[in-house]
Amino acid sequence: MLAAQRQELILDRLRRDGSVRVTDLVEALAVSDMTVRRDLDVLEGRGALRKVHGGAVAPEGARTEEPGFQAKSTRMAAEKRAIARAVADLVEPHSAVGLSAGTTTALVAEFLRETPGLTVITNSLHVAEVFHRAERPDRTVALTGGFRTPSDALVGPLALASVRGINLDTLVLGVHGMHERAGFTTPNLMESETNRALVESAETLVVAADSSKWGTVGISTITPLDRCDVLVTDDGLAPDAHRTLHDHVRSLVVTDVPRETG
Repeated sequence: MLAAQRQELILDRLRRDGSVRVTDLVEALAVSDMTVRRDLDVLEGRGALRKVHGGAVAPEGARTEEPGFQAKSTRMAAEKRAIARAVADLVEPHSAVGLSAGTTTALVAEFLRETPGLTVITNSLHVAEVFHRAERPDRTVALTGGFRTPSDALVGPLALASVRGINLDTLVLGVHGMHERAGFTTPNLMESETNRALVESAETLVVAADSSKWGTVGISTITPLDRCDVLVTDDGLAPDAHRTLHDHVRSLVVTDVPRETG
């Protein structure tokens, strides 16, 4: 297979899944690890992708680019599920917990469905629906009002009015990007404002962010890295990112992601 053909197949996978792994490409293309890495180098040089530890992700778009919920849900799916499971283990039964909008936080909600006695505050339509499907008499779920964003977050004055004055034990925050200087960011200005109000309401801030979010900068900062009590990410995090985050957040939890074999 010619290099151009391999590279087009890599891009097809990237467009479909949002990310690619070197190990998967070696098997799919029947070439060596070094050949795959050379192809990724070429594609990164063209701006067609961004290399991360163990693979590559779609290139960073405009700082205001905001993919829809369904588009984001297919990206880094195994990593997000492992992160969500670990985050859910941090939430105490009979506590007040906030969940921001996002594909990872929606998965956290799935793992929290049977946790007893929760009071849940969320600006996510998907999170609210997850809890609605698993209705429990010992749980209270409050969905903020607001304007709906492409990622199905509710934002704006109504959302802010719903959040202000609330006191949460834990906030689980999903983010668009994380960066040493910019902190945790989003591409939506109104969503950033709503998320900042959620952060201010929480005693403990837990950020759920897969490794591809490192180095991505949205237009608006939600909060600095130093505000994070626990960051839960996956084992694809690059060593330099691991060192930086370890220096800034109070606790860094790196989850092991199950890999397909066969």
